[in-house]
Amino acid sequence: MPSLQKTSPPQDPQDPPVVCPTRRDEVAAAGSEFLGGPIGRRAVLGAGQLTPVRVVALVAIGMFALGMVQKLPCYNWAWFRGSTSQYTHACYSDIPHLFAGRGFAEGLLPYFDRLGGDIPFLEYPVLTGLFMQVAAWLTPGGDLTSQEQSYWLVNAGLLMVCAAVLAVCVARTHRNRPWDGLLVALAPAFALTATINWDLLAVALTAAALLMWSRSRPLGFGILLGLATAAKFYPALLLVPVLLLCWRAGRWRAFGTAVLGAAGAWLVVNLPVMLLANEGWKQFYVFSTERNVDFGSFWLLISQTTGEQIRPETANYWALFLMMLAVAGLTYLALTAPRRPRLAQLAFLIVAAFVLTNKVYSPQYVLWLIPLAALARPRWRDFLVWQACEVMYFLGIWLYLAYTSSGNKQGLPTDGYQFAIVLHLLGTLYLCALVVRDILAPDRDGVRKDGSDDPAGGVLDGAEDVFVLGRAARPARHAAPVVEGPRVEWGVPRE
Repeated sequence: MPSLQKTSPPQDPQDPPVVCPTRRDEVAAAGSEFLGGPIGRRAVLGAGQLTPVRVVALVAIGMFALGMVQKLPCYNWAWFRGSTSQYTHACYSDIPHLFAGRGFAEGLLPYFDRLGGDIPFLEYPVLTGLFMQVAAWLTPGGDLTSQEQSYWLVNAGLLMVCAAVLAVCVARTHRNRPWDGLLVALAPAFALTATINWDLLAVALTAAALLMWSRSRPLGFGILLGLATAAKFYPALLLVPVLLLCWRAGRWRAFGTAVLGAAGAWLVVNLPVMLLANEGWKQFYVFSTERNVDFGSFWLLISQTTGEQIRPETANYWALFLMMLAVAGLTYLALTAPRRPRLAQLAFLIVAAFVLTNKVYSPQYVLWLIPLAALARPRWRDFLVWQACEVMYFLGIWLYLAYTSSGNKQGLPTDGYQFAIVLHLLGTLYLCALVVRDILAPDRDGVRKDGSDDPAGGVLDGAEDVFVLGRAARPARHAAPVVEGPRVEWGVPRE
């Protein structure tokens, strides 16, 4: 009688074996004890319905749902009974408040209809505004409180789809490292911040763009990156590392295709609003320029420490200057490193530089970095150290807002909040330092220990260098198996 058990298709002998974190990562191995311990030598990988990518997606959805549960005190009452309770329960979200605050409850159309108050138009990029409007159309009627609850639920449902897309894209970007997607799915800050705002839309599109690039599809990468930039500004920064790596490898055609795709997709989304409602379209850029130094930034730390208010123009100038310095440093690093850096490494560094120098750091901005960190340095210990710092900041900002908004001063005073900011800054710098170390000493890069060059590099993966600053270009090295006694381990040979 034939067997009814489904089996996975045989693995291509040319494909590298799937990397099992429990065999290489001490923290992953220790954590796996809750599920039966590290995977055995004779385990059959990829068989059955629960493939690694599906497991990562299911875990991400589960963690997203836990984050929704964490918001229950606010959903039930704290959003609607003053401001302090939503801070003491650490369950604040912009979504229900902006339903009324940005005219969706009144049926106003973003960018076209003027709002009352200090902000005349919706201050979000166009694709995010469309996302918000679609959610408003799907929100059932009723009194304002029930509508705000429903609006948050509708947005949460749509953002859960984004979370699943994000997890799948990260798990598939490195073909032989799907389990690295668990870093995203199990990140505490992911669950805590996923429904604070609409950032997951841009984060998911950016992850999808990186997946396209890893599959040597620069046009698809550009289109998705352009859409992501139409939802949030930061994805446009990824064109800088793509430029530097294509420069070093001489892949100008791929870079040009990516830029044209990004520009075209961005224009398709923005041009109609730009032409028909230019004043409303400009509001995002006007608001970003005129916004005061705000929570989470080291600019606020300086302002509170010195007692002097930093003008927005001054902060903009110095933030731009520091960002240009970071780009110059990244250029030098990319063009002088002993081996061409991986795309994810440079992408993480440039977005981290933007986060560190920006004049505001909202708690949900950590979502920008989580997938890039998982691809740049998939080491559980370092990732969790950084996440611990971000969770402490997440708690710190809400307790500080509770302290400043309550009459009895219950919460975290200014000194405590400043300590939380420092933790966030140090945690991010710590991860940046480790990524830079991996670039300068590529034999310490965990992704390359199996002989890979850049699994997310697409057209750059295994390409020869044609321009290296300060020395002659050398062909790209390919790792060979290093034999140690009876065992064979794959690693990058030392020079």
